[in-house]
Amino acid sequence: HAHVHHEHEGADLARAAQSTLEQSGEQWTELRASIFEALAGFDKPASAYDIADAVSKREGRRIAPNTVYRILDLFVGSNLARRVESSNAYVANAHPDCLHDCIFLVCDSCGQTTHIDDDTITKTVRSAAKAAGFAPERPVIEVRGKCADCEDAAA
Repeated sequence: HAHVHHEHEGADLARAAQSTLEQSGEQWTELRASIFEALAGFDKPASAYDIADAVSKREGRRIAPNTVYRILDLFVGSNLARRVESSNAYVANAHPDCLHDCIFLVCDSCGQTTHIDDDTITKTVRSAAKAAGFAPERPVIEVRGKCADCEDAAA
């Protein structure tokens, strides 16, 4: 079954991310806030380089991609962001206060990536992994194809 929850946006999303990070024992620093704001501002998955460029331009000082990668790793580990494995890019988690496995629908035409939650599917994937003697930590499922907009445009 699909899980229904509140999708945070804008300042509300930043507050939810800050709260979630602080509850995990980490600090919400100015740089972390800037990187999260930049990540949340992209309408498609963003690479560490995209985020570093956006933050560097906004702050008028160079932010190294390696710094962004470290913070993104922290964000993923704290459920503030999700990593789209096939494109090595990241999306802000619109519900950082709710932990789910990742199912991404990735459009091969425009790059739009939609995150959906369906615990029935991911529970089945976890069960199959366990049956094969594997201990799954965080399944990520990516479905490649065309989004509705690109499919309509092609029709």
